[in-house]
Amino acid sequence: MALNVIKTIRVSPATIFSDDSASFSNLPLTFFDLHFMKSLPTQQVMFYKLTESSSSRESFHSLILPKLELSLSIVLRHYLPLAGCLSWEPKDPKPCIVVSKHDTVSLTIAETGLDFSFASGNGIRPATYLHPLIPELLTSDDLAAVITLQITLFPNQGFCIGIASHHAVLDGKTLTMFIKSWAHICSLQEHNKPPLLPEDLTPCFDRTVLNILSGPETKMLELFLSLSKDNDDLRSLKLPPHKDISSDIVRATLELTPKQIEKLRERVKNESSLSPLELHLSTFVISYAHVWTCMVKARGGNANRPVHFVYAADFRHWLDPQVPTGYFGNCVFLISWFEYQARTFLGENGFVKAVEILSDSVKSLSSRGIKSICEDFVEGSKKMIPNAQIGSVAWSPQFGLYESDFGWGRPAKTEVVSIDRNEAFAMSERRDEPGGMEIGVCLKKSEMDIFLSLFKNGLSD
Repeated sequence: MALNVIKTIRVSPATIFSDDSASFSNLPLTFFDLHFMKSLPTQQVMFYKLTESSSSRESFHSLILPKLELSLSIVLRHYLPLAGCLSWEPKDPKPCIVVSKHDTVSLTIAETGLDFSFASGNGIRPATYLHPLIPELLTSDDLAAVITLQITLFPNQGFCIGIASHHAVLDGKTLTMFIKSWAHICSLQEHNKPPLLPEDLTPCFDRTVLNILSGPETKMLELFLSLSKDNDDLRSLKLPPHKDISSDIVRATLELTPKQIEKLRERVKNESSLSPLELHLSTFVISYAHVWTCMVKARGGNANRPVHFVYAADFRHWLDPQVPTGYFGNCVFLISWFEYQARTFLGENGFVKAVEILSDSVKSLSSRGIKSICEDFVEGSKKMIPNAQIGSVAWSPQFGLYESDFGWGRPAKTEVVSIDRNEAFAMSERRDEPGGMEIGVCLKKSEMDIFLSLFKNGLSD
């Protein structure tokens, strides 16, 4: 038995507040949101280990599940757009999030016979092993759900929360805020009063805080429409179908300790032709360069083959004025390179070269401006070569998802499941020690074995 769906319920935002009659204005998508209009859903799963007694079917369904459901209803009152849906009316120039009085969020309750330790471990597992733990995000030509949830019990072991969310509504920062807010309310275990959220978890829905000219937004909308494969209905909100994941795609989790990252940093200082003052040697840059170089080398093949690599830059602090930390919605933009060949990263100096490229990119973000970055992305997207190796990184160690304690301890493990669609990788904070990086990777089994060897050897040079 892989999965037994017990029930699927619709959870409404709580009506225990004094302002129940208050209405919520619909939220139009912004320049940053339009960037992800046709992106496949973000899929996240968090594993929580329980004692054998608290994870029994009786205890879970009578004690734990009611608290999760009630706190979800309460937190949705703070995050009303999550219960809404995406819509694109003929009279509107772009889609918006429509919020109605009786909106709900779909929550599936299930049990699984999968092994909790194996599913939440770091070792090599089939990429599809986690798929039953993630709900489907429903989209159609006319409407698209914003978020869908699933709580799955591993009897006598623990449970997990699987999330599928629409990237045109939520970036990683906003999704993490919601998860932490849900955990905060649930952990209080007192629902006789309307729980208040701390300031850092209180969402800001004011779209006027984004100081973006109309030019970049128009370019993104034009690009989205030009890339649409359904020219008969360019306004369709239906997302592309999930491609089948090959049975030889596997996932694994690795760690980089602060000591290992410092060793890599010193290598760059010693081998780069640029001075340390010219380089941005952050943990992100060092970690990304090491992982990306190992991935290109693990793939092997023709040194002239095209490779593209991508990361999402958070512009909350780079816009003028700065965007509030609690801003609800996307405030990230993809930074991409389409002009490189594998040979750039295959040689002995491939890692240092990757650091130099990433360093230059990150350093330029604050000075270039979003308009220039948008123009480069639009032009680069037109030059994308099919079947090129793409190194895209998801998530961020700055999100702090391991802080999400619903009242039964921090997650035993968090995973970005959706990286298996394009053999990407995820970077998050380490669970048990501060500093460093936890890295989730999906590759073909033959490439994974080579990758793991390269990853380890690169830290011992």
